[in-house]
Amino acid sequence: MRHQSILVVGGSGFIGHAIVAQLVDRGCRVIVPTRRYAHARDLLPLPTVDVVEADVHDASTLMQLVSRCDAVINLVGILHSRPGDPYGPDFARAHVDLPRAIVSAMRAQGVRRFLHMSALGAASDAPSMYLRSKADGEAAARNGLSGEGGIDWTIFRPSVVFGPDDHFINLFAKLARWFPVLPIGGARARFQPIHVMDVARAFVNALDERETIGKTYVLAGPRVYTLRELVRMASIASGHPRPVLPLPDALARLQAWMLEHLPGTPLMSRDNLDSMRVDNVAPPGWTPPKELGLDRLVPLESGVTQTFAGTPEAALSQYRTRARR
Repeated sequence: MRHQSILVVGGSGFIGHAIVAQLVDRGCRVIVPTRRYAHARDLLPLPTVDVVEADVHDASTLMQLVSRCDAVINLVGILHSRPGDPYGPDFARAHVDLPRAIVSAMRAQGVRRFLHMSALGAASDAPSMYLRSKADGEAAARNGLSGEGGIDWTIFRPSVVFGPDDHFINLFAKLARWFPVLPIGGARARFQPIHVMDVARAFVNALDERETIGKTYVLAGPRVYTLRELVRMASIASGHPRPVLPLPDALARLQAWMLEHLPGTPLMSRDNLDSMRVDNVAPPGWTPPKELGLDRLVPLESGVTQTFAGTPEAALSQYRTRARR
């Protein structure tokens, strides 16, 4: 079955932009709900995108949105939450309650195809609230088992995602502009960064591929780096090369505690440090799944300069150009 009308929950975000652009290039009609219309205004020039101001946490609103589509992609994810056990209420709402509500609405509306974004390292016994909530979100997605009257789900577990306007490489690049030395906790933590266009290609290729139904996929790039290497690379690419100072665990937690209590969204939290206690890398022997079309993964060295493209409009232009290569 070729899916034509796709609801992309979280489509106004960094990864959502790339996925929406590729769906449009395939001729799909895409519905992107957003709490504030302005957050998705740069998607408006795309010819088959319908940006809808809506609260996806409202059950009746979600039901109406699902009724307009034949497939749903859920990309919603947050990095910070108030504390709780096994995770805080913000993680519960975004990572667990929402996918459960999406599956419920899909069943009610007879919509079967569901692609769900999780995270590499998600597990019920993971060291961080973030990863534990992502594991329960996966369970909520799987609750609609494939079969008669069920949900045809596919789950993705990406490592850290880089690209224009990302929230990882760009963070360290910004810090390099402000500070002559970059003190970081978890410097030895390992990551396997994947380019946002490769993530988008995996989602879009899986949409109509029956072989992917009922499977959970790791998404990772071609090389493993320590956090120290990534921070150093980001500072160099930004034009502000800085020495990186690894912090011992006690100082790293103190730094994270202080950053949690600054005004605005935290740059780092103690829960983020807890997530880095688990290496964010693919399992031994992993190779990119052929059915996802990931035969040419973008290496970080060649793609990192694109993370400093500037505006969302510039990023969207790059997404569309690369999608047509």
